[in-house]
Amino acid sequence: MAKGPLGFGWMRLPQLSQESTDIDYEQVNRMVDLYLNSGFDYFDTSYVYHDGVSETAINKCLVSRHPRESFRLASKLPVFTITEEKQVEQIFS
Repeated sequence: MAKGPLGFGWMRLPQLSQESTDIDYEQVNRMVDLYLNSGFDYFDTSYVYHDGVSETAINKCLVSRHPRESFRLASKLPVFTITEEKQVEQIFS
């Protein structure tokens, strides 16, 4: 179980360039490993972080590298981008 309420947010990940989608995956891997090895387990993201690439980074750096029972993951609904209810299903599917 986690040490406390500290969460690892995926809004501002390290980048290799000024391009928001140019994630430094090696650095993120190290950050995720250190965070988990320190006893924490809560991660959060949103569909809009890093122009949608934060979810790809989560898959690559967390989900595919660590057992599912070792972390909790939440994704926020970007209500400011929603104009129709059917968009909710598109974002979370």
